[in-house]
Amino acid sequence: MSASQTSDVPTLLVKIFGKDRPGITAGLFDTLAAYSVDVVDIEQVVTRGRMVLCALVTPPPAGLEGGLRATVHSWAESMKMQAEIISGLGDNRPRGLGRSLVTVLGHPLTAESTAAIAARITKAGGNIDRIFRLAKYPVTAVEFAVSGVETEPLRTALVTHAATFGVDIAVVAAGLHRRAQRLVVMDVDSTLIQDEVIELFAAHAGCEAEVAEVTAAAMRGELDFEQSLHARVELLAGLDASVVDKVRSEVRLTPGARTLIRTLKRLGYQVGVVSGGFTQVTDDLKDRLGLDFAQANTLEIVDGKLTGKVTGEIVDRAGKARLLRRFAAEAGVPLAQTVAIGDGANDLDMLNAAGLGVAFNAKPVVREAAHTAVNVPFLDTVLYLLGVTREEVEAADTHDED
Repeated sequence: MSASQTSDVPTLLVKIFGKDRPGITAGLFDTLAAYSVDVVDIEQVVTRGRMVLCALVTPPPAGLEGGLRATVHSWAESMKMQAEIISGLGDNRPRGLGRSLVTVLGHPLTAESTAAIAARITKAGGNIDRIFRLAKYPVTAVEFAVSGVETEPLRTALVTHAATFGVDIAVVAAGLHRRAQRLVVMDVDSTLIQDEVIELFAAHAGCEAEVAEVTAAAMRGELDFEQSLHARVELLAGLDASVVDKVRSEVRLTPGARTLIRTLKRLGYQVGVVSGGFTQVTDDLKDRLGLDFAQANTLEIVDGKLTGKVTGEIVDRAGKARLLRRFAAEAGVPLAQTVAIGDGANDLDMLNAAGLGVAFNAKPVVREAAHTAVNVPFLDTVLYLLGVTREEVEAADTHDED
């Protein structure tokens, strides 16, 4: 039966609210079952131990509605709950065309920013159909299901104003693809790890400050990456190859990195890294973290010494996007189902090529160009952009420990 055919069919909205406890839902429907009603819709929300349970049902046979109302109220009182029953016509109105999921990360999430987001959704022509909390720490993450406006204009309306709202916002199209297998590809330096690997090498060569200055300019997009790479690597000439093991031991993973990768792998996703750094470090990270793909530049070592040169194809801005496409083809994942995460200007092509590009604590030029930005220092918050809740992550961790 179409929406237009059901819009004038009588229905009863039965609303139960009060302190949550086991057995409320079963008890309500046991009570309604005595009156031979059919269930049209159900919605239940529990907030700080208080339940709101709504059941939209067909009316009982003629002459029995008064008895149903009295019985439901009596049952609710016995459970120390309150009941409200409203007569009306039809079901919920059909949702508008265009379905999107808006994920909001706040640290904290204020009432002011929430009001601004809701107002902006309305101004864009959207309607909020549902709101669901994904996490309460280390950030507050909530997901808005929005209809009535296409994803791209909604993303433009929200993401471009996220900084003024004081939150991070991601907007993706709703649909079955959200649950499909994905490929997640990350930058390494200042994304997967907290360090710039070349600066760790430079510290052992006594030229850290000089290298850091060039690195920062390259990440801001002020210098050609390949030229800056060669210039920095030349400063490492003569270092003993034993420094590789020292640098590996100095690498610090970004908070939440292990949780992100472990959870993605449990979901059946494939995970890779691309780096303008060096295979001497990324190969080690691949083994330690169980990554599916890893590609970076390679420091040339001759007679136990770094020569100050790199070998093979340079992984630069264009190279990262090319590798994302190659990894996706090898993984059998459509490019639209890929997620790229990075922080620097040399990540921009990769972020724009992916189905979802996430700027992680990124430079301003990257934040402005990416699909979304995350500005908290926890890499696992990316899971919330994929609709994974903190409770699901923790439940999986607990299960593995059993």
